[in-house]
Amino acid sequence: MAKSTNAIAIILNLALMLALLHIFPVAESQFFGNGLSTLTPIHVPVCDQVYGVNSGDTCLDVAKNFNLPTDFFNSINPNLNCSALFIGQWLCVDGTVT
Repeated sequence: MAKSTNAIAIILNLALMLALLHIFPVAESQFFGNGLSTLTPIHVPVCDQVYGVNSGDTCLDVAKNFNLPTDFFNSINPNLNCSALFIGQWLCVDGTVT
């Protein structure tokens, strides 16, 4: 009986050690960060005016109608899929990127 108790204790200790070895690098990277935030600035768009998409609108049409350069239009509408616009979708047409 004592041999099986020792074997179980050894197995549990090994499992605990493996878990700690796995958890420590993850916790350390969350605490110290991965260093990319200092290299890659985070730009946050702030929208001041929106436009609801109408039938037949394209991103280029909307940008032209509001006299917006396409780069600026894209920067105030991050993650916009211009090939999948839908009627009523809100697009930012005036704002800033900080």
